[in-house]
Amino acid sequence: MCDDLIGYRERPSRLGGAVVWTRTVTRVEEPLPVLPDGCMDLLWRDGTLLVAGPDTTGHRAGSPTATQYTGVRFFPGTAPALLGVPAHELRDRRVELADLWPAAIVRELAGRVSDAPDRAAALEAIALRRAADAEPPDPLLRRIVAALHAGRSVAATADAAGLSARLLHRRSLAAFGYGPKMLARILRLQRALAAVRAGTPLAETAITAGYADQAHLARDMRELAGMPLGEWSARHARERPSGA
Repeated sequence: MCDDLIGYRERPSRLGGAVVWTRTVTRVEEPLPVLPDGCMDLLWRDGTLLVAGPDTTGHRAGSPTATQYTGVRFFPGTAPALLGVPAHELRDRRVELADLWPAAIVRELAGRVSDAPDRAAALEAIALRRAADAEPPDPLLRRIVAALHAGRSVAATADAAGLSARLLHRRSLAAFGYGPKMLARILRLQRALAAVRAGTPLAETAITAGYADQAHLARDMRELAGMPLGEWSARHARERPSGA
């Protein structure tokens, strides 16, 4: 894989907790897989609007031709209220927005993004307008994410949220696409990857992220990402500019 294959940029969105991003695949070689992060995305890809559901393993978004992507990555648990579909129905899937919303409306929105001088801003405007018209996400969901991201156990998270384990699991399926144990595992891996990007040694990363040891981190990386951590780290450094 050549160093100049992919350009990736992201910035905070005006929609709370969301991120606006762009990605350009300029050659045929396979790009770095998109790793599970507990999020869902609204995407524009070469004139089509799609929804990326919550992943349980690395998603390989290869394309036979040069491809441009623009996306809004929603904060975990917030997308279902905006899109009108439970997260678990889209788990490990990429579907056209026209399968979820009226096709005529989606065609108009896709054209608006395609014709915009700043496609990222145009896509963000769609998400902001939808958020203004929809019921706000349950604030309890952010508390659940915060507790699991901090490394609290599922049982402690349920107690803090005032939910039974069964109700927490049901709420998590609808909001995040999988149960709290899987979400906790994904968030733990994201903590580790953030530490690796910051230059933290692997042994220290494993312990501070909540793994038993470095071997435990390596196993989780292979199972959730489908590739060794060292390979991911090297390819990530090539694909994304410093600070992205």
